[in-house]
Amino acid sequence: MKSAEERLKDLLSKNGLSVATAESCTGGLLSHRITSVSGSSTYYLGSVVSYANSVKTGVLGVDAKVLEIEGPVCSKVAGMMAEGVRKVIGTTYSVSTTGLAEGSDEFGNPEGTVWIGVSGPHGTSTHRFYSDSGERKKNIERFADAALDALVSYIEKDSTCISE
Repeated sequence: MKSAEERLKDLLSKNGLSVATAESCTGGLLSHRITSVSGSSTYYLGSVVSYANSVKTGVLGVDAKVLEIEGPVCSKVAGMMAEGVRKVIGTTYSVSTTGLAEGSDEFGNPEGTVWIGVSGPHGTSTHRFYSDSGERKKNIERFADAALDALVSYIEKDSTCISE
């Protein structure tokens, strides 16, 4: 069976489509996974690793009020990150991650929580994923897996990618 990264390549390269990433809690692992596939430069255009809220607001256009009221680990922020990076880099699709690989936050999110945003020509969707591995590195790996799976699933369902 093909990996999510290979399936992503098949979907995007054969249809002339592109993708970008906006990563917080995965810190570039998602980008690394996508670019580990030969030929990814034809469809993967770039990333914003927005660990700091100032990068989320200043580069990706995340609403500062949402960060203040709901915190960085929420559905709205994941969606805004995905929309922002798609706009900034100019891609067909994008995926974002914002979560807690270790520790909890003051907004009630437990360790192992990640929100994933996926954006494309037909809108944006968000998904909550939880990993209770208890290990920071393992959580980050699982977050990247979940984000790749969400991205591939979104593109597979999107009629834009179907060749005629």
